[in-house]
Amino acid sequence: MAADSDAPRSEPQATRRADPQRVDTRDGYRRRIERAVALIEHAIAQGEDPPELARLAEAAAFSPFHFHRVYRAMTGETSGQTVARLRLLQSLRLLAGEGRSITDTALAVGYQTPQAFSRAFRQGIGGTPSELRAEPERLRREIARLARPPGAAAAAAPLRVEVVEVDPFQVLALRVTGGYPQQHHGYERLFGWAAEHERMEQLCGLYGVPWDDRRDVTEADCAFDCMIALSAPFETEGEEFRRVSLGGGRYARLRHVGPFDGLEALTDALLAQWLPDSGERLRDAPLHHEYLDDPDETPAAALRTDIYLPLAANPAA
Repeated sequence: MAADSDAPRSEPQATRRADPQRVDTRDGYRRRIERAVALIEHAIAQGEDPPELARLAEAAAFSPFHFHRVYRAMTGETSGQTVARLRLLQSLRLLAGEGRSITDTALAVGYQTPQAFSRAFRQGIGGTPSELRAEPERLRREIARLARPPGAAAAAAPLRVEVVEVDPFQVLALRVTGGYPQQHHGYERLFGWAAEHERMEQLCGLYGVPWDDRRDVTEADCAFDCMIALSAPFETEGEEFRRVSLGGGRYARLRHVGPFDGLEALTDALLAQWLPDSGERLRDAPLHHEYLDDPDETPAAALRTDIYLPLAANPAA
């Protein structure tokens, strides 16, 4: 459903030209991420538990609010996947040496049992520690492969990003956990609320807040806020249906055209390709989507969704 004239206003602003002297260039972001990776590497080398997410965010000088998304966008993997990769890498380097047993190697890189170590090997490499030790050339290839993260995916085309000011507005929200069927049911329940309260004619926008990245969280654990905007004030009762505020600040807006399962990859591109050189800083608020078409009436390839990434009031000086 497209938003009508009563929908919240978003005023485009002039996009700031990237300044090569700014600290927060692409290289600056990469160095900040490398500081977080260095903490992980140190913990693994010492056989310690990996640092908490908040500690990694602090080392990289990112807010914990957005660190996980920025980290994944810049590296192509989550911090948890980095831990798993670097543990395997360190174990391969130890196995390449002489005089250390497989059990000692497992304990040295933080695995509690040889069984857990072997299981991680099978999942990450497709073999056992003994097999890798017996094949030096294969072991060297795996060391080279694991030494580098997957890396950020390149954008297929230049990103057409607008920096806009969005007036604050109220939405009716319902938290759901699960995949697209659960989200669809959540919106049906919101429409049911609007119909029951004779508010359907006031419906002026469909929104959503993805709290989790479905690529990294099981479908059963994926939290999502379904939201509808109404053109007149409203009240709610109970705990399920909530009145919450969206907007109220500057956003980077990027349009996605296509199936919903492409939103995460385009968000990665926004964070990894556009943000570092934009001169902008993120604000501690959730990103949100505005759904401009009805998926029941529009082909998946033509669905339009605007991604709104919250920006600080004053760009980095």
